[in-house]
Amino acid sequence: MTMELYYWPGLPGRGEYVRLVLEAVDAPWRDMARLPERQGGGMAGLTAILGDPTEPFTPFACPVLKVGDMLIAQTPLICAYLGETFDLAPDTEPERLFARQIALTTADLAAEAHDVHHPLGSWAYYDDQRPEAQRRAAGFRSQRIPKFLGWYERVLTRNRHGADWLVGARMSYADLGLFQTVAGLRYAFPRRMAALDGQFPAVAAVVGRVAASPRIAAYLASDRRLSFNEDGLFRHYPELDGTE
Repeated sequence: MTMELYYWPGLPGRGEYVRLVLEAVDAPWRDMARLPERQGGGMAGLTAILGDPTEPFTPFACPVLKVGDMLIAQTPLICAYLGETFDLAPDTEPERLFARQIALTTADLAAEAHDVHHPLGSWAYYDDQRPEAQRRAAGFRSQRIPKFLGWYERVLTRNRHGADWLVGARMSYADLGLFQTVAGLRYAFPRRMAALDGQFPAVAAVVGRVAASPRIAAYLASDRRLSFNEDGLFRHYPELDGTE
């Protein structure tokens, strides 16, 4: 059975978290945003999924993963479903629950990164909220990034299986989420992330380990990997970056 991922065309965004897991598990799937509308893809396909009046479990927003007749929305839930279905999750129930907790925390961090450039709301353009964004960015850089990365660092160093992965003895979808988030932060806040270099060695190591894993490395080198841009979740505005 081929799964179908529905997300905004041309954007990595939250959909990229799901793409990474799909690539890592090597499951059959189609990125519907890249398919023509006559094949159910593009914006028309996304609109049809979100606006189907006959769907009893209608999703609020994308990304949406279609598995047979089942629709799954919300990034952490999709990633947990895929990880637990395709053996990219820890083995024990406490560790599986903790992996879900990590994924939800990562979603919180990604949302905070987004709200730096849209502090008043996503319905207004960035240019309409620049002063507020600069104030939000200063606190995010100085307080929130170190707080989140420090928590991941502690999680890694306390893993009873060793510090190679966030939870369990092997890579899981939780590690992929951390990888994508750190990549996004390095894109959006290159000066701040460079200033923090060396302070969170376990985080940097797991990010490198994910990037070097065979399936992810192949994906990152392919044209399937979408580049970060100023229409997505992580955006680089030089005036929002700084060393502290």
